[in-house]
Amino acid sequence: MASSPNRLGLIQRVLPSYRVPFFDALSAACAGGLSVFAGQPLPVESIAVTDQLSRAQHAPAKNVHLFNPQHPLYFCYQRGLADWLAVWNPDALIVEANFRYLSSPAAIRWMKKRRRPVVGWGLGAPLSRGPLAGLRANFLRQFDALVAYSARGAEQYAGLGIPLNQIFIAPNAVAAKPAHPMPARAECFDPQPVVLFVGRLQTRKRIPSLLKACAELPGHLKPRLVIVGDGPERKNIESLAAQIYPAAEFPGALQGLQLAPYFEAADLFVLPGTGGLAVQEAMSYGLPVIVARGDGTQDDLVRPQNGWQIAPDDEFALLFALQEALSDVSRLRKMGAESYRIVSEEINIEKMVNVFLTAIGN
Repeated sequence: MASSPNRLGLIQRVLPSYRVPFFDALSAACAGGLSVFAGQPLPVESIAVTDQLSRAQHAPAKNVHLFNPQHPLYFCYQRGLADWLAVWNPDALIVEANFRYLSSPAAIRWMKKRRRPVVGWGLGAPLSRGPLAGLRANFLRQFDALVAYSARGAEQYAGLGIPLNQIFIAPNAVAAKPAHPMPARAECFDPQPVVLFVGRLQTRKRIPSLLKACAELPGHLKPRLVIVGDGPERKNIESLAAQIYPAAEFPGALQGLQLAPYFEAADLFVLPGTGGLAVQEAMSYGLPVIVARGDGTQDDLVRPQNGWQIAPDDEFALLFALQEALSDVSRLRKMGAESYRIVSEEINIEKMVNVFLTAIGN
């Protein structure tokens, strides 16, 4: 593993629950630990946040939001940042690489005055024009290194003139490499394929598209469809399922070890909409995956060797991918084995931690 700073600081707009394992692992790699300075989202964002960290520390920020995060002129200012820096006194700092967070430049200046490294962390920088594009480019050039979620994000940073030796890729991992062996699966469906969805039941997940696609499959390929989760759209989805695919099952929201039997019993994991933290977990159980193409964070995780990426609004592409996946069991099993290999060897929290430490020591 790369050498680590003694005391590490990390600035987040909010502290989402799914980041806890990564932050705790990053803290464990630093002798003096990690402090995460983060505030609260707006209620309309529906982000599951926490202040419960096992190894890392949480320093609460007071977020002042200007407009809604979906608004083109959204900005956020975090009160209390100067006091946190003075008290924690980090040897290195990780900052979300988002120019809309107005307090971050002051933190960068504070660190540079003390000749300490600052690493930016973000999705990338899609091509844009106008006055905000210049602000973003100037903001990104302040960092000693940039860590991108994906190869696509790294290319976008390079396109802004960031030197290649300052750009690192840490694929967006939300789980450690699997400790369990890959489940053994038969070379035939018993008696029908099992298709699994795990996630929050909301509009952007496009679960109605999955129900419609399953209903249109040829009879011998129609799966046992298991939709795990809860959310604001659950009643509407269950009502639609009763009309067009009554075989769909809705076991409700499950967490942790409760999910293991569902992953083990499945043949294919499908996420027809955007987001989806369960993709990596599904892969750790040797499942091939069908996911909607999004911001690039899935690009390195889902490849032709282990799954399909489709447009999030293309119902025909979803139907085609399902039919192709379920028509060849032998190939499906090989793709599942590749999923397991990817999360075991390439994309996991341990690898992610090492990339960050490498970027800090660059």
